[in-house]
Amino acid sequence: MAGHSKFKNIQHRKGAQDKKRAKVFGRCAKEIIVATKEGGADPEMNPRLRLAIQTAKANNLPNDNIARAIKTGSGDGAEANNYELMRYEGYGPASVAFIVETLTDNRNRTASDVRSTFAKYGGNLGESNSVSFMFDHVGEIAYALDKVTADQIFEAAVEAGAENVETTDEEHLVITSTNDFAGVQQSLQEALGEPLRAEFNFRPNVEKDLDEEAAEKVLKLIDMLEDLDDVQYVYTNFTISDEIMEKLAG
Repeated sequence: MAGHSKFKNIQHRKGAQDKKRAKVFGRCAKEIIVATKEGGADPEMNPRLRLAIQTAKANNLPNDNIARAIKTGSGDGAEANNYELMRYEGYGPASVAFIVETLTDNRNRTASDVRSTFAKYGGNLGESNSVSFMFDHVGEIAYALDKVTADQIFEAAVEAGAENVETTDEEHLVITSTNDFAGVQQSLQEALGEPLRAEFNFRPNVEKDLDEEAAEKVLKLIDMLEDLDDVQYVYTNFTISDEIMEKLAG
């Protein structure tokens, strides 16, 4: 297990950077509904629901909204919908790999929206597993630098059975398999307290470096996908230099 390393991938996640509160709240509520339907309404017995509630609270979703989403997922809510997770894979401009996760109550609508967005902004929607081999599906548990030292996080991660620890300029990041995620999260929480966040992620194992022109096109496609109501997360495998990122941000 590496003690630390710099995580340089540029990742665009719906919720983390989305300034539209209504869309963030809607995303969190849908995840709670699906988690409840799949594993029951008790977060102590349902790791996915526990994670969904934690994420919702981190995004300031009111407790009343959380309770209502759990009720809906239990079948008691007036607005119960059969949301299902749909995952799409494809290539964007410059052959950048994309994985798009959605929660939808109308798969035909969502598939059409995602497909047309790819086509309009220089991408191509592919078949299942067409790009997923370029990503590792993992759990990530983050702790603030000023709350936990590198030695503390490393020791706790080893004890918990995590796969890796990375320290960036912003946080400590514990990496674990999806199967071990719930157990590692519980162990770390007992040893170190509540994390900043705990979530699943698709991390690229094959990266593609972009110039400014290509990066601008890829970022446009990401923005358009994230604007779709059913889209939960967008994962890509591109990297760009700090200089190009500053130009594009300006």
